[in-house]
Amino acid sequence: MARPDKAAAVAELTDAFRSSNAAVLTEYRGLTVAQLKTLRRSLGEDAQYAVVKNTLTKIAANEAGISTLDDLFNGPTAVAFITGDPVTSAKGLRDFAKDNPNLVIKGGVLDGKVLSADDIKKLADLESREVLLSKLAGAFKSKQSQAASVFQALPSKFVRTAEALRVKQAEQGGAE
Repeated sequence: MARPDKAAAVAELTDAFRSSNAAVLTEYRGLTVAQLKTLRRSLGEDAQYAVVKNTLTKIAANEAGISTLDDLFNGPTAVAFITGDPVTSAKGLRDFAKDNPNLVIKGGVLDGKVLSADDIKKLADLESREVLLSKLAGAFKSKQSQAASVFQALPSKFVRTAEALRVKQAEQGGAE
């Protein structure tokens, strides 16, 4: 029979897997407590970084419907549960790993899809959601400006043509 504290830990981890957009597994061997504190801050407000027991976390992941991470639960493991923008947290992990080679990104899951360590690094290279949305809005605005200038050009061209025709008729009428 499972001990109540272990059952509570599994339930808490299962809830964390279900409520997060993404989860990234890392190996933290050789990092100090101060470095882990810095890492937690670098992940942003929308991420929770927890040092976990492999067996309990594997059970929790399976209960949450994520069975593809089983191979990654070896060695000292910590999980970053990301509830907000996964790009921001991936950048935090990547940047921290550059400065601290003891942090090893093992892999993770994003919206139910498995990510390798390289996939997480590619995710970190993306621009933030806000930047991508502002670029999209800028593209829409430029297309609207182009359409407005095309629509404005037609009446303007008509007016110039009508004026040129009037001037030509006035010149012909004055010459007779």
